[in-house]
Amino acid sequence: MPFIIAAFFILVVVLIIFGARAAAQRRKDLAAWAHGHGLSFDPSKDYGFEDRFSQFDCLSQGDSDRYAYNIMSGQWSGRPTLAFDYHYETHSTDSKGKRTSHSNYFSAVIIASDIPLKPLYIRREGFFDKVTQFFGFDDIDFESAEFSRKFFVKSPDKRWAYDVIHQRTMEFLLSAPEFSIRFARGHVIAWRSRTNKPADFEAAAGLICGILDRLPEYVVRQQKGESLS
Repeated sequence: MPFIIAAFFILVVVLIIFGARAAAQRRKDLAAWAHGHGLSFDPSKDYGFEDRFSQFDCLSQGDSDRYAYNIMSGQWSGRPTLAFDYHYETHSTDSKGKRTSHSNYFSAVIIASDIPLKPLYIRREGFFDKVTQFFGFDDIDFESAEFSRKFFVKSPDKRWAYDVIHQRTMEFLLSAPEFSIRFARGHVIAWRSRTNKPADFEAAAGLICGILDRLPEYVVRQQKGESLS
């Protein structure tokens, strides 16, 4: 028994050391990537993202200890941009009433829009989406059967969804890396349920800008309150 306890203790120490080294290397890699793209880098924790971007429910997941870290900020394609890792905590209780904490991590990019936007949610369709469709809880369908089959789209304004996701944007999304995307009034977020490699941050930023750059001129003018005549 003492041998088993000692072996377990050594394993825990090794895992802690390995995790610390991996985290340090990640900070180094992200800092190099950020500086190479003209972005600042701050590894410290920022607990204010949940309040600053309350429109994005992915930042309100879990029970507690929500914070952004490894924050990269600056301009991407002329738009104010934040790229970051995110942490939140969940808890579970076993049959004996023992409570265990679980740390969860993912990465995201938030880009500011120079025009007002309306709510819109776009992500790849999953198995449970097909199940809910069977019971009548459907998402928005598009003329492209391939796009409708592969993507889950929600918006309180269907016309807005059709304006944003026209044929060129559908083709762009079908060939783009997989991220969940959410529009709010002044920002767009792209995220995954895991942490990104440096190149993935670039892909997420490119995805957001690609959608915004493809907004039709009449939509841009409409959202700016300009006359369409």
